[in-house]
Amino acid sequence: MTAMFQRVILIVMDGCGVGAAPDAARYGDFGDNEPNTLGHLADAVGGLHLPNLQRLGLGNILPLRGVPPAQKPLAAFGRMQERSVGKDTVTGHWEMMGVITEQPFPTYPQGFPAEVVEPFQRAIGTKILGNYPASGTEIIKQLGEEHLRTGYPIVYTSADSVFQIAAHEEVVPLQRLYEMCQIARQILQPPHHVQRVIARPFVGRDASSFKRTENRRDFPLPPPHNLIDQLAESGRKVYGVGVIGQVFAERGFAHSVRTGNNAEHLRATLEAMHAPSDFVFANFEDFDMLYGHRNDPHGFAKALEQFDEGLAQVLLQMRPDDLLILTADHGNDPTTPSTDHSREYVPLLCYSPILDGGVALGTRSTFADLASTIADVFGLAAGWSGTSFYGAL
Repeated sequence: MTAMFQRVILIVMDGCGVGAAPDAARYGDFGDNEPNTLGHLADAVGGLHLPNLQRLGLGNILPLRGVPPAQKPLAAFGRMQERSVGKDTVTGHWEMMGVITEQPFPTYPQGFPAEVVEPFQRAIGTKILGNYPASGTEIIKQLGEEHLRTGYPIVYTSADSVFQIAAHEEVVPLQRLYEMCQIARQILQPPHHVQRVIARPFVGRDASSFKRTENRRDFPLPPPHNLIDQLAESGRKVYGVGVIGQVFAERGFAHSVRTGNNAEHLRATLEAMHAPSDFVFANFEDFDMLYGHRNDPHGFAKALEQFDEGLAQVLLQMRPDDLLILTADHGNDPTTPSTDHSREYVPLLCYSPILDGGVALGTRSTFADLASTIADVFGLAAGWSGTSFYGAL
């Protein structure tokens, strides 16, 4: 097959689901929690203004107030359903790169057991606070002042498979916090192999002013062999932006930059487009982290509109042989009572200056269709679980 593209730019709009997946009820996403992140969001704010995403065809994927279907979409459009067990960042991104997670990672709705907590406390030489599921912003309000008095780190979890450690940056220096996370990562072995250990530093004087900083760092389980490895082994240069490098344990990247917010993610993506790169993989996490988890539809909508403005710069700087893919890793509906991720379809938009656009890609049965398609773009051997849509483009 003759190669149409020399580079792929994959941008993940973290948390931007487009409607409940058929198995959403298995994940608690039904009734008042039945999600449709972008659809409900648009209704909640009286309509979205997303001219660039509209031209590409976002409104052709789902009814979206303020974003009507394009008569001639510039992009191929569709949606994808996750096959992996889970609805979190890591399983979503791993599946995009061809890894289907068949068994759920452990979660801890009652907090972590003694066989985890006790060796962790011995290893770090101090007690911990917390050890229960909580919102990250709420738990520092609840326990932050006690943390300031005692110096004990705050450990908590969520509905996801995560072991999170919060600490004030002036009480526990960042490097020490990261060391604690590495210690936890070593302790958390099967059957307690949580998917991610996450450093959650914060600042502030008291409960009314505590605020998490952008110095978060993720320590995930290393992924199985995936498309990023295959690209690196074939000599292609992979450039990670945002949390991507950490999600894949920094393996296979020619360059990886841990940017802290959507504005920084955009700048780094544009820089990657001017750097030697074959595959640019970027995650824009503000939608999920700052607004979905906090049930803030107006903040979410504003972030989407700012993203749309930035997308214009990406489109302007694309080479004729670039392929841009826009998608998401899960949902996070800010209009439901839940503050957790939601099991949703995710959008799929594929644009290149050399394509006519307007191709309906339908509902893809797995995010791994991306891995198979990107492998086809670079003429690599098949072997991923998905079905390539390269020919349809």
